[in-house]
Amino acid sequence: MSSGSGRGRGPGSGDKGGSGMGLCYSSLLSQAQPKLARRIVPADNSCLFRSISYLITNDTDSPSELRQLAAGIILSNPHRYSSVVLGKERQEYVEWLLRDESWGGAIELSVLSEHYKVELDVVDIQSQRIDRFGEGAGFRDRALLIYDGIHYDPLVMEGVGGAGGQRMFPVSDARILEKASQLAREAFQARQYTDVAKFSLKCLACGTGLQGQSEAQRHAMETGHINFGEV
Repeated sequence: MSSGSGRGRGPGSGDKGGSGMGLCYSSLLSQAQPKLARRIVPADNSCLFRSISYLITNDTDSPSELRQLAAGIILSNPHRYSSVVLGKERQEYVEWLLRDESWGGAIELSVLSEHYKVELDVVDIQSQRIDRFGEGAGFRDRALLIYDGIHYDPLVMEGVGGAGGQRMFPVSDARILEKASQLAREAFQARQYTDVAKFSLKCLACGTGLQGQSEAQRHAMETGHINFGEV
């Protein structure tokens, strides 16, 4: 109320041309700019299902429901999801998929993309590749995930779409893929990935030593053992 007291008039404020207010305003503008960001989900072997659930329903607490959904679709489409495609007999694959310890992957992404009629695009940090599940299927929307070699997280656009951010993007707009690629490049430069071709594992069920994800997956298919630890 005291306009001439000079109280609270530090450097860059008021009669100095409003530069302090300008800096503050610029900062606010910067904070308000939409930004593609990673939403971290638990690393509990259900990260793919939690990520997709978040993107589709804004809920990460129902991975078992998506496992059951994918399993039912696989069982009801024997020609499309044959033992050759699955790498094991369908019933055996479904039983494996329904276990909380089993990781989802490309098959489940394809199944759930078609079910929800949403293109699911996964950007791989290490390879910088974007795998587009449902590409060319005529879906209107896409959702994005980022993969670090062993873990999936959903990507959302912060600053739009409400408190949770924008989770769906038009397939017709390729700019969001460029933003996802940029995010992956930054994560790669920060080495936020696991080189699954080189890391050493041990089967916690039988003690067999394994090299990389492919050997671990083959061992799991042959033995049914699904618990591994890094050496």
